[in-house]
Amino acid sequence: MISAKNEAGGSSVMSTENTGRAQTAGERTSAGTTPENVAVLGLGDMGRALASALLAAGHRVTVWNRTAHKADALVAEGARRAASPAAAIAASEVVIVCILDYADIAPLLADDGAGAALEGRVVVNVTNGSPAEARVLAERVAGLGAHYLDGGVMAVPDIIGQPQAFVLYSGAEAAFAAHRGVLDAMARSVYLGADPGAAPLHDLALLTGMYGMFGGFLHAAALVRSAGGNVDAFTRDLLVPWLRAMADSQLLAMAAQVAAGDYGATGSHLAMQVAHDGIGDVSRAQGVSTELFGPLWELMKRRVADGHGHESLGSVVELLHAGAPPA
Repeated sequence: MISAKNEAGGSSVMSTENTGRAQTAGERTSAGTTPENVAVLGLGDMGRALASALLAAGHRVTVWNRTAHKADALVAEGARRAASPAAAIAASEVVIVCILDYADIAPLLADDGAGAALEGRVVVNVTNGSPAEARVLAERVAGLGAHYLDGGVMAVPDIIGQPQAFVLYSGAEAAFAAHRGVLDAMARSVYLGADPGAAPLHDLALLTGMYGMFGGFLHAAALVRSAGGNVDAFTRDLLVPWLRAMADSQLLAMAAQVAAGDYGATGSHLAMQVAHDGIGDVSRAQGVSTELFGPLWELMKRRVADGHGHESLGSVVELLHAGAPPA
């Protein structure tokens, strides 16, 4: 068994405030898994959503936040309020860390013996950070005798616990398998491998795709608004269906080309696409800035100038990252 038992018994190391009923041995969660003792450190909007989903699934949840009153609603739902990070950790088998950034985690683990309390437990860190930060923290957690999973939450707080939410995980595979019931209670779990840096890298890659799409929307909305159009109707009736169609056809095709390194044009090649700056010309005429579209346009022209005008748009990736990915 990966996880440690709760030596503290859930009483001497935390406040006794707990409005939820106790669960008996052998009881099952709503998902059919055995209830586990879980700590949630950090009760911002996301931390509160994760803790609430765990409670709803039937897990025994202990919460801690530097601003104690943020736990009030969760205590009313049945959570136990811990007086310190060490108390929350000692009462739990799985420790979920959800705070602002990695710089705040080291002081958290140093607080009141929290690091020593981690031995035998599983740390699931869903704080936003970089692959390098995840690897350093994984080594530190291992040095304290605990198992480490890094997580990237691909959801907003409002959809935690719903089918469309998912969380990326990387790190200790045995810990992921042993506590899948806890992880799946928060959102669909996606395991990316043993490298702790895989989850934050994929998290940022997904966010990059999202912001690119949002950037395209903002430029499109500005164009429609500049002509007095209805942005709501345009987005609902035209843009969203168009983007879905392009994602299903063109985006998947480009992904296959990037993976293979073969950019033979199957539709409009790059030279045709940059023959006229229609988007830029009309945008400027309408008083709309080209700051969002401009960088991609310049890369497309540069790729053509380098002799790749016969290739597809996917070949622009070679200007962003040349050659095979690192092993």
